[in-house]
Amino acid sequence: MKLRRTLVLLVTFAMVTSVFLGGCSKSSEPAQPKYPDKPIEIVAPSGAGGGWDTFARAIAKVAADEKLVSQPIQVINKAGGSGSVALAWMMSSKKGDAYELIVYSPPLIINGINGTSKYTYKDITPLAKMITDYNVILVKADSPYKTLKDLLDAAKKDPTKVSIGGGSAPGGMDHLAYAKIAKAAGIGVKDIKYVSFQGGGEALASLMGGHLTAVSTGIGESLAQIEARTVRALAVTSDKRLTGALADVPTVKEAGYDVTYQIWRGVFGPAEMPDYAKKYWQDTLTKMSKTEGWKNVLKNYQWNDALDTSGFIKFLEDESKSYEQLLTELGMAKK
Repeated sequence: MKLRRTLVLLVTFAMVTSVFLGGCSKSSEPAQPKYPDKPIEIVAPSGAGGGWDTFARAIAKVAADEKLVSQPIQVINKAGGSGSVALAWMMSSKKGDAYELIVYSPPLIINGINGTSKYTYKDITPLAKMITDYNVILVKADSPYKTLKDLLDAAKKDPTKVSIGGGSAPGGMDHLAYAKIAKAAGIGVKDIKYVSFQGGGEALASLMGGHLTAVSTGIGESLAQIEARTVRALAVTSDKRLTGALADVPTVKEAGYDVTYQIWRGVFGPAEMPDYAKKYWQDTLTKMSKTEGWKNVLKNYQWNDALDTSGFIKFLEDESKSYEQLLTELGMAKK
């Protein structure tokens, strides 16, 4: 009887101890906040109508339409310095913010190499590479230049009379795409008359106003004008012909110049973004990439699915090495 009573007391003590320790363990762990519980902002580092703006708004719309995010998503524009103004703003005021996202493409790397910015992809939080796009060389529909060769021959004869506009700073993405083509055509890179704008939309408006000879810009931000036939696409920087409104547009290679140029676009968080927010957005963007809504966006803008979350940082490292070599070859890397 005594032994039985002792056993009962020991079991009871063990149960009470287990409950007590379990309660202590739970209370000592920091509770993960409910996320998201307020509106999200996506920063487009350009003016309205540019490639970053189009990309950011597509993400916001599909995430809402497919009911993937419970909170409203607002796109804000912070133009300047080919994306460097927005990056500096993120670094100065949004560190650790779980509710701020930003979209970027190669200028995030290029700006650090050509000296436009002191920040790079290493200073923010890579979340996901989403798409790839290509550049297109455009002239007005009534331009005397019917082919890419016509344009380049004119630039070779007198570079001062051929102005090329783009939505990036000198040494930036749109400039580099044309510079690679011009170099292949035997035109001195330093002879190019390049005019920079805060986004592809502004560059196209200047072209339509008769202030530029041609524009180098992303397909996604110029597709509406191409479809409306207000501009003529001379060539695309893809490795093979595209479809839809660009089916009849030759590649730069087909035009006689051995050049391709691909644009990736991805989503980032600020420096020191909480791990729970990082995981949430990587999971959400992965889900979004599989929806019909996103597939329709890819089709409409002629974008290519390039979703990558786990390998995104390695991709950025490789891109950085590639751009450093390219900019050095073109004489555009900061000494």
